Amino acid sequence: MARPSTRPPAPKRRINLALQGGGSHGAFTWGVLDRLLEEEWLEIAGVSGTSAGAMNAVALAAGLMEGGRTGAQAALRRFWERVAEASPFALLQGGPMAPWFGPSSPWIQAWTAPWQNSVQAFASQLSPYQFNPLNLNPLRDILEDTIDFARVRGCHRTQLFIAATRVSTGELRVFRQTELTADMVMASACLPLLFQAVQIEGEAYWDGGYAGNPTLLPLISDTDADDLLLVPINPSRRNDVPTLAGDILDRANEVTFNASLIKELRTIALIKDVLRDAGRPDSAYRLPLFRRVDDLRLHRLDTDAALAPFGASSKLQTDPAFLQRLHAIGRQVADEWLSANASAIGRRPTVSLDAAWPGA
Repeated sequence: MARPSTRPPAPKRRINLALQGGGSHGAFTWGVLDRLLEEEWLEIAGVSGTSAGAMNAVALAAGLMEGGRTGAQAALRRFWERVAEASPFALLQGGPMAPWFGPSSPWIQAWTAPWQNSVQAFASQLSPYQFNPLNLNPLRDILEDTIDFARVRGCHRTQLFIAATRVSTGELRVFRQTELTADMVMASACLPLLFQAVQIEGEAYWDGGYAGNPTLLPLISDTDADDLLLVPINPSRRNDVPTLAGDILDRANEVTFNASLIKELRTIALIKDVLRDAGRPDSAYRLPLFRRVDDLRLHRLDTDAALAPFGASSKLQTDPAFLQRLHAIGRQVADEWLSANASAIGRRPTVSLDAAWPGA
């Protein structure tokens, strides 16, 4: 049942979404999108997504074309339910053993932690070309079974920008909506220690998180929305210095996958500062991108408190209870943000570029 709108139905406001990648933590973003779609006054002009953010983006677009807002909610749920069904714990959580395998049960983490550690140790010794020579990836089947890419490419309700990293040069490649295929989304989510590089038009690609997690510039330059909402799922700050090998690796992972976004935020902030110091000269505005950057109103979900308790290793955890828990947390965080900031959309930023990422 849809919640009451956080503001009057008119006028409608348009907003861009920047969706980070982070494995199964993308179920948090599913919850965020599920809540935002309930707001009839809020239109999603464009989505930039990487890895799990890319999965959410294509499910959103296909669903919008299939059945509007409710169609998008259904498509997102369908995708994540299929991910959960692929978990070895799905049957346990749906049957008589459910009380022992619920959202707060320690059994799931106790059973999955050794497996996740084994995967990491195994991957550090062998490449996916050695331990997975057939390049099997159940996520590809789930993506192809649940997402109608013809609808994605033909979607006129929003624009999509999907990031991947070109292996040969380390450069960012942004796949545009009209060309999107399942391979391109899989490229955006290709962790090189787990899966073989995805070949597209003779080029090999890895996870987009290395070069743009997510990339912001296409949203600014190619859409007509001046409001941009960041939906991060990699904690920006952890107060404790990790001392165990696994914790060090987890934090290094988070730092790596936040670095490109921090750099892009700094670049946009620099352009804004130059325009402000120059008094916004007409000559600068002859470049459309400068005007678009100057008009940008930035917003950010504060996800650190909600997601910090989940370590980076839990990004491989896909059991139904865990994904539903993340979905519920995402809905709650989005609801709280809307309650506090809905009236600002279309009028003013709710976070400065300097404060958009702590320490940036």
